[in-house]
Amino acid sequence: MAEKKFVFIITGSYDNPDKAAGAMQLAANMKALDIELDFFLMDKGALLAKKGFAESLTWQKKDEFSPIADLMNTLIQDFGVKFYICASCIKHYGLDKAELVPNSEAKPGSFLGEMLLEREGLTF
Repeated sequence: MAEKKFVFIITGSYDNPDKAAGAMQLAANMKALDIELDFFLMDKGALLAKKGFAESLTWQKKDEFSPIADLMNTLIQDFGVKFYICASCIKHYGLDKAELVPNSEAKPGSFLGEMLLEREGLTF
């Protein structure tokens, strides 16, 4: 079987933290199996790239998923996952003036399109 590659597309954050947490939990489980994957953050999901933002998501349902901040730290520090940020969202959400999480960088929507030609996209 050919080795599959994935891009997790996150479009929400504070508006649905459990959905973002579920995506990151699935990604962490897949990385533990050595699956190649990265994230593309767009719309409100782009805010997750702002350093300290994930720690502010305190209304996440308890005991169902690990906290988003912990999941992001695991994905970034333990697995080296990249978090690409929609370039159009950078200025819109004030990320051009913010410190970003490690392993993150702005990329245009065309970059996501290129990734989707080579990877399976999972949108959350």
